[in-house]
Amino acid sequence: MALPTYAFQRQHYWPKAAVGAGNLPSAGVQAAGHALLAAAVWLAEGDGLVLTGRLSLAAMPWLADHAVHGTVLLPGTAFVDLAVHAGDLAGCGVLEELTLQEPLVLPEHGGVQVQVHVGDSDGDGGRRTVTVSSREGEGEWVRHAVGLLAPADGEPA
Repeated sequence: MALPTYAFQRQHYWPKAAVGAGNLPSAGVQAAGHALLAAAVWLAEGDGLVLTGRLSLAAMPWLADHAVHGTVLLPGTAFVDLAVHAGDLAGCGVLEELTLQEPLVLPEHGGVQVQVHVGDSDGDGGRRTVTVSSREGEGEWVRHAVGLLAPADGEPA
């Protein structure tokens, strides 16, 4: 490439960044639209949905307000909120039941990955299962809550 003949003639020699590289939609993921969840993925098989996020006291210090005997736990109402939000995205805005199985302990340092999984619709009324699970680091997934979502009156099944 020849040098410019005029001192203020500008030409960029660096390659342009690829459009869409490194963002959620280019990876087939959408924003979850929730304070505790970062992303949502519609599953390729069936009509299920997975929402994911990372909870940490450093990023969300207000979570430390719910401590039991010095141990910070995710409040039960947060599980309800996660399940209802996932149900809204999946077209099932009614949480019929939610059973808490294990407390979600938030570590003092670091954080936990959290996933909310909405199962396929049952076809007979449009009900779906919902689960909330987490893991710390590369550890085993722990299921914290399981429930049942249903379409609200007037929603298509």
